[in-house]
Formats: sequence, structure tokens, C-alpha cells
Amino acid sequence: MVWLITGASGQLGLAMQRVLSTRGISFIAANSKELDITSQNSVESVLLRNSPKVIVNCAAWTDVDLAEIKQEQAYNVNALAVKNLALASKRINAKLVHVSTDYVFSGVGNSPWLESAERDPASIYGLSKREGENFVLEIYGENSFVVRTAWLYSENGKNFAKTMANLALSDEREVRVVNDQIGQPTSANDLAQQIVDLVESKSTHGIYHGTSSGQATWFEFAQKIFELVGANTERVVPVSSDEFLSLAKRPRYSVLGHDNWRKSELPEMRDWRLALVNEIPRILFAQRRSL
Repeated sequence: MVWLITGASGQLGLAMQRVLSTRGISFIAANSKELDITSQNSVESVLLRNSPKVIVNCAAWTDVDLAEIKQEQAYNVNALAVKNLALASKRINAKLVHVSTDYVFSGVGNSPWLESAERDPASIYGLSKREGENFVLEIYGENSFVVRTAWLYSENGKNFAKTMANLALSDEREVRVVNDQIGQPTSANDLAQQIVDLVESKSTHGIYHGTSSGQATWFEFAQKIFELVGANTERVVPVSSDEFLSLAKRPRYSVLGHDNWRKSELPEMRDWRLALVNEIPRILFAQRRSL
């Protein structure tokens, strides 16, 4: 069984490759230069030539603010490209895993979003990701998983955890961090493990929330990172999100519920604090190597 990973150079794409290699699963890893998923011809050509049995779409337009300006480009990557993958996956009868986001919800709430909750995005990015979900479920829902994630971090790429670890160790200045947005810090490595487990299980196709258990504000997340790297946590100062101007509206509450894991044969992902304890050494090692 050969897997195909799109968006292979991103955080989750790299984590998927690591997990598949560890488990001895054959895969093809394609970045945007090797596979243009916005081109229907390119997608069909690659899938028909390689006949993967599982396709994991980790590719996405992830610049939330720039999506407000370059709306067509964001829609092409997050929606039309997903349509191409769903059509081609169905043609070759391959299982499809599409990675989505908490931004499909409004972010206005105070209890975990159910997998079936109404989607009411407050940004162009969220709208484009919702349309991507729609294409998967309408075209090929019978053999697809939509896995929503949030607050993703790892030792690779640019992410909040790496930035905070670097600030914690670089000097003694205070670091101002938003304390009125609540979510679930999620390890890309944990998510990759969960996706492989999901594909290999007999779980029902549909929507799953691929986020760590528990919840935190960005401030609490940052404090925990400072603590784990041995820095003074009092340097982390809580502030309102109004202090940081942005083009796109950020969700104030994006905790995702895990009901469908409980209905499946798989456990939900572990608590974010436990995952962070494992990930911090990888992050610090990657930073040392980059110096």
C-alpha cells in the first residue's frame, strides 16, 4: 500500500513522512513544486500514474491575513484544489484524508465545537477551508476523512512554540501574549500518528477533530513553554488581542470537541501539556542545528 502526502514540505507533511517511515509504510511525498493540486490535469496525472491507496492532503493556504487580500489564490488552494483531489481519489478508489481547521467555526462560543456544529467562518481563510470540506464530503464522503486541527506546532517550519522557545532563551525582555483566545495547542507529530491510526482503523468515515485534549490561551501556552525550557515565566505578560491588529478575525474560542473519537475504536489525542513535554526537546535540538 502506497500513500501520497501532499504539502509534504509543511509541518504536518514532514511529520507524516516521519511517522510513515517509522512504521515501514511506503509513501510518495509531494510538495507544491512536484504536484500542483490546483491543476486538475496535474492531480489526475500523478494519481493515475502512482495509484496510491491513501492520500493525505496536508497542503493549504495558511496565511490567514494574506487570504483577505489574495482571496482567489486562497480559494484555489483551499477549495478548488481539494475538489481536484476528491474527484481523482474517487476515480482510483483511494482513501482520502483532508486536513481542515478550527477556522470553519465562528469562534464565538464557550463549549467545545461538535464535529456536526454549524460552520460560520469569520474570515476568508475559514470560508475557503469550509468550501474544501464541502467538496470532500459531497464528492467522496463515502471514503474520506475530514480532520480538523488547530494551533499546530512542531520542530519544523514557523510556529508559535518555536518562536516562544527562541524568545525564552534569547534574552530577558518581557513577551506580551494574547490571553483572550482559547484553543488547543496540537503537536503535528501527534496528529500524524493519529491520522495513520485513523486510516488503519475500521472507524466510520466522516469528520474528526485532530486536536490535543485540554485547552489553553496563547498566554498559558507560552508560559508552559518558558517553564519547560527553564526560563522565567514572569516574563510572559498577558494582553488583550485588541493590542495586535490583524486583517483577518481570529476565533476567540476554538476548542474542538472529540465526540467522534469516542464513537470510534480510537482514543482522543493526549493532553497538550503531555505532548509539549515531548516536543520541546525536538524544538530545542532543531534550533541548535540551525545556528
